[in-house]
Amino acid sequence: MNTIPKPLVMANQWTIVLSVIIALITQSAWILFIPLIANLSSLLTGFHPILVIVKQFLSKPANEYIQEDYAQLRFNQWLAVSFLFVASISFLLNWSVLFNIATVMVGLAALVAILGFCIGCFVRFQYQQWNYRRKNSAAH
Repeated sequence: MNTIPKPLVMANQWTIVLSVIIALITQSAWILFIPLIANLSSLLTGFHPILVIVKQFLSKPANEYIQEDYAQLRFNQWLAVSFLFVASISFLLNWSVLFNIATVMVGLAALVAILGFCIGCFVRFQYQQWNYRRKNSAAH
């Protein structure tokens, strides 16, 4: 089972939260490109530049921290990248309402995850349950 140390996950979440706060205050999406590009890079190539930097500051070996499930984190990354992408495109198209909605949604999801509840985990679990029920009802 692939895992990622929790401090690295939290660093990514804080990057999203802080960039969202700056984007909303300045009403500019440019800062959102930091977590967007970092997370998209991670999804497409496996290289997450922010986590590479943060990993250098861990005080103990990575495997000694609480671990987070890699598959779940990838699902969450796809959600975050989707909202960051929508926010960025809507900013470029001057659709301020959609920019604000998408930005607030990804920021709240990251903040709530920092506080202990993973919205992406809940969504993925519900999807898996729905898929399981759908497949089992079709078999009967």
